[in-house]
Amino acid sequence: MARSGSGSGASPCGLDREFAPQIAQLLAAPSLQSAQEYYEELIKSKKHDGIRVNYKGDHGKGVCANKDFAEGDLILKDQILVGAQHSLNKIDCVVCSYCFRFIGSVEFQIGHRLYFQSIASSIGCSSERHCHESDVGSSTCSSGVTKEKSNTLPQEVIESLITGDVSLPFSHHFSLPEIFACQGCEEERYCSQSCADSDWESYHSLLCSGPNTEPPRRSALHKFIEHANETNDIFLVAAKAITFTMLRYKKLKKQNDFQNKSAESNFSLLMEAWKPLSMGFKKRWWDYVALPEDVDASDEDSFRREIRDLAFTSLQLLKDAIFDAECAPLFSLEVYGHIVGMFELNNLDLVVASPVEDYFLHIDDLPDDKKEEAEKVTAPFLDALDDDYAVPCDGTAFFPLQSCMNHSCCPNAKAFKRDEDNDGHAVIIALGPISKGEEITISYIDEDLPYEERQAELADYGFTCTCSKCQEEKPN
Repeated sequence: MARSGSGSGASPCGLDREFAPQIAQLLAAPSLQSAQEYYEELIKSKKHDGIRVNYKGDHGKGVCANKDFAEGDLILKDQILVGAQHSLNKIDCVVCSYCFRFIGSVEFQIGHRLYFQSIASSIGCSSERHCHESDVGSSTCSSGVTKEKSNTLPQEVIESLITGDVSLPFSHHFSLPEIFACQGCEEERYCSQSCADSDWESYHSLLCSGPNTEPPRRSALHKFIEHANETNDIFLVAAKAITFTMLRYKKLKKQNDFQNKSAESNFSLLMEAWKPLSMGFKKRWWDYVALPEDVDASDEDSFRREIRDLAFTSLQLLKDAIFDAECAPLFSLEVYGHIVGMFELNNLDLVVASPVEDYFLHIDDLPDDKKEEAEKVTAPFLDALDDDYAVPCDGTAFFPLQSCMNHSCCPNAKAFKRDEDNDGHAVIIALGPISKGEEITISYIDEDLPYEERQAELADYGFTCTCSKCQEEKPN
């Protein structure tokens, strides 16, 4: 279970003490006026006229309908503020690193997956699928190709799919954007030059580990990424949150000609750059992460210290790579712990359905004569992929408006991707009629669970649900 308070002792991070006043300001809840102005401007800029963000007593923020919605109506498409594909999921599918659309071609996606599948088979990987529950302090699952296949295809066939030398029947019905690689590292790939430029300006220019990056910084970045991949890839998302703020700060400083201003003036710009992330509900990660079932309650303090120390190691590696003295408070363990905690408490899973699934379903739905002819080509690939042919893009993200939606075990809306929703946006659909002025709620958990199990899961979010369903099912 989760718990409040701290049993992890004094912080090992000197910046926590050196910048304690600034850290307190960064982590303080924004004023009501500041928050209202931010959300009003965000809603206006994104043209989300059907909703508004309200503040109400003990429940903090909430999203209300600004018009009537019918069942099935689209309420919101919320763009990611900060997000990342799970590291292991990159083995399964290739997506744009900015908007998370699938890219390349159906053939490329199949070939990419089969290539890594053949590598896993050749080195005798475990047949279990990876799950981030094994990552310390995380409960997010992600897939990875680890199954050994007896029906692997020849390497030259797989390579021909990747290079585009082979075209599968009817794949032209499922065309995907061409691939634009990062001009620096070539590791990040995009669906357009526009997405590549946006990612560079928002996050990647500080995280690119290509040959144009200074060798010491490139080495430090590799160490940080390696540590995150081996422990918990939520650190990669936290790094993007920090670089997002740093790059906003630099842009604001340039716009305001703050080149030679005082430290106090610079910090005011840092606060402004931090504002989008300041709106997210935050708790220190190691204080509130759920205690794993295999950890005895008597070992809880030790477990939480381990979590804190894990975060500190990650932070030190990131600091070695991208530290900027003007943004020093962002590199405090206190801020880092709250950023990670924010993603654990506010994230909506980033999921984008695979076009490979749609492709094979299309083949299966063809008239018998066309299906028989097509399957002469496609059947070996489907057999080689086996049950995992339809793995979606899977990741973690923070959505600024969706994160304002409160939980209910009898929600009137849900996150649901329609056929046309092929990127990482959070899509919220009405489950039934919603009247203007009514609060829009979603479920953070499986609302069909028994009362006690629902409350136990919601404890990780730091509250007890008192919705009408819980009131009815609560034991006397």
